This record gives sequence, C-alpha cells and structure tokens, in this order.
Amino acid sequence: MNQFILKYKDNPKYLKLFDWVKLISITGGAQILIQAIGMISGILIIRMLPTNEYALYTLANTMLGTLMMLTDSGISSGVMSQSGKVWEDKEKLGIVLATGLNLRRKFALVVIIIMTPFLLYILMTNGASWFTAILLAVSLIPAFTTSLSGALLAIPPKLHQDILPLQKNQIAANIGRLLMTAVTLFVFPFAFLTILASGVPQIWANLNLRKITNKFASKSQKPDPLVRKEILKIVKKTFPGTVYFCLYSQINIWLISFFGTSDNVAQVGALSRLVLVLGLFFVVYSTLVTPRFSKLPAKWDLLLKRFIQITIGIVVMDIMIITVVWFFPSEVLWILGDKYANLTKEILLNVIGTCIGFIAGAYVGMYTSRGWVLNPVISISVSLLSIASGAYLFDLAHLQGLFLYDIYLVSIQVIMYLIYILYKFREMKLHAEHSHQNG
Repeated sequence: MNQFILKYKDNPKYLKLFDWVKLISITGGAQILIQAIGMISGILIIRMLPTNEYALYTLANTMLGTLMMLTDSGISSGVMSQSGKVWEDKEKLGIVLATGLNLRRKFALVVIIIMTPFLLYILMTNGASWFTAILLAVSLIPAFTTSLSGALLAIPPKLHQDILPLQKNQIAANIGRLLMTAVTLFVFPFAFLTILASGVPQIWANLNLRKITNKFASKSQKPDPLVRKEILKIVKKTFPGTVYFCLYSQINIWLISFFGTSDNVAQVGALSRLVLVLGLFFVVYSTLVTPRFSKLPAKWDLLLKRFIQITIGIVVMDIMIITVVWFFPSEVLWILGDKYANLTKEILLNVIGTCIGFIAGAYVGMYTSRGWVLNPVISISVSLLSIASGAYLFDLAHLQGLFLYDIYLVSIQVIMYLIYILYKFREMKLHAEHSHQNG
C-alpha cells in the first residue's frame, strides 16, 4: 500500500483526482448531515401538523419559493457571471456583491407589494381565515428577508472553494431550525409558528455568513452603475422566463390547490418534502461544479468535455436513486407515516420527475454561470406548448396524472436546454475557427 501511494502521490493527474475525492467527501459528508437534519425537521412537521394545517404550510412555503425566484429574477446568475471574472480581486468582487444586494432589495419591495394579495387569496380559498392567512404571510418574513442576501453572500466563498465554513454555518442554522421547530410543534402545532421557527435561525446564519464572505469580498464597496448594467442585461433576458418558471416549478401545488382538496395538497406537499433529500446532490453540484464551470477558460472543446462528464455523472446518479425507490417504495413512505402509506406509485413518479428536473437545473446552472441566456421567447413558447399539450394528455385531478404531467414537462425542458447548450458550443467553435483563420 505504501509503495502504491508513493508511486502515484506526485502524479498531477492522480493528485487532482485525490483532491476531488477529498473535496467531494468533505462536501458530501457535510451535506448529508445538513440534509439529515432538514429531513428530520420535515418529517416532524409532516407527522405532527394536522392535515389541514400541513396543507396551509405547503401553500405558504410554495409561495415563499415563488417570492424568492421573483426577487432573484436572474440577479444571482448575473452576480456569479460577473464575480467569475474578478474573483481574485477583493475590491472588485466587493463591488459586484454590493451591486447585486442593492438590486435584490429593490426587487424584493416590488415583489412583496404585488404577490401578498395573491398569497392571502390562495390561503383563504384553501380553508384559512383572514386572521390565519395574515399570520402565515407575516411568518414568511424572516425566511424571505434572509434569502435576499444569503444566496449572494455565498458566491465569493464558493468561487474560492472555501466550502467548509459555509457548511459549518449551514449545519448550525439547521440544528437551530430543528430545535425551534420541534419545540413549536410539541407545544403549538400551527403552520404559521412552524414557518416562523424555520426562518428565525437563518438570521443568525446570515450574520455569520457575512463574516465568511468578508474574507474574499470587501464589505466597504458601493454599488457600481456599470456592474449593475451588466447584471441587468441578464435580468432583462431571464425575467420573462423567471415569471414563467415561478408557475412552472410549483405547478403541481398550484394545480392541486385549484382542482383538488386540501388533503391532496397535503399529499403533494408531503411527497415533495420527502424527495427534498435529493437536494443533497444538487447542493453538492451547485457548490462544487457550477463555480468551477463558471471559471473555465472560454474554450469550446474544454467546456464540451466538462459538460459531457457532468451529464454522465448526473444520469448515473439519477438511475441509482430511481432504482432504490422502485424496489422499496413502501419503506421510503414509512418515513411519512400512515397518512401517506398508500402513495407507492405516486412516490416513484415524483422521484422520476425530480431526477429529470435535477438534470434541467444543472443545465441552467451551467449555461447561466457562463453568462449565456436562452431567449425567453423560445423558452416560454416551448414551455407553454408543453403545458397546454400536457394538460390535454394527463388527468390533473388525480396525483398520478399530476406527476406524469410533471415528468412530461421537465423532460421537454431538458431537451430544450441541451439543444441550446450544444448550440452555444457550436457557436464558440465557429468563432474560434474564424479567429484562427484570420490570425
């Protein structure tokens, strides 16, 4: 064994492989712990909240995701793109970060004014009183406000691959969330208090995240008009797609809230919460792969090679996950409790859709990290056609039809993103050949 180590320890290729194994082990191990803590919190909520309260909890959390996406509207992609160009300069990185944070605060105010009435309406149509709906809306404030800065503050450490402090911070926040959620559920099992308990620990986590970020980005910098202009270029191109994606990404919840019952909403919410454990893989991917893909030289052959490697890795992982759920659906559903034990076909369909969606999300992360933006006219047109045709093909009043509909939609998204990325590689190749001929 010692001779084997000595033989390969100085080989650059093997050193790089060992570095990757070490990095993935550390990142993956921490993310497993983070996801495990989050999973325990989620299972406590599913098991201890009454079905009607869990339905309201699901709707409020779904709206929180919508608020976050609208508030971002491509800002984080713009910040990642601009940060990838200046990541080694602390002052310039601080300027990019300050500009992104300033834009997000302005977007947040507009989003809150527009979306709050819709949130109150959808909660009340699913059984909430005026008073309960207002309490639920207010309970979202801590999680929403911390999300404004959290995703952007994490970009500098990710670019510098200073992953461990980020994960320690996440672990501490999740432990705090678990403790507060458990105490709240045992004493007062209400949806609005559960949401509040989940959001409060993130305030402390964001304060600590700011300290981590300050090592790489100067906190004294002011927003820059030129950087804002570059970020807004991406925002303008992605905003129509973001509005559509807010509907599309949560379409199961919105459809079942209109066509189904509160029990159906709770079932979809419970299954969605269960497959959130798969978020472990997406977090590892977005933490390790996206920033590195962003920093790669603008060489089409290198980018294509990395793209193929990433795609193969994700597909293999998806097949393994789906196989486990296929053979052991009852064992997986045991986690949710007796209320959801009969959803064996639904959980498999939900996992398949989630795994395909992971591929779509990975593709979006890759091309936006390079500053590429798919024309929203194309993306929205294709998506609207798929939504309309899928609504005709599948029975949306039942869960199985709803999850088949989701698989259909995300599959079309993957094909569309794949074609676009390959088109960009071809564009880069032609440009390189033209430059070579002129040179």
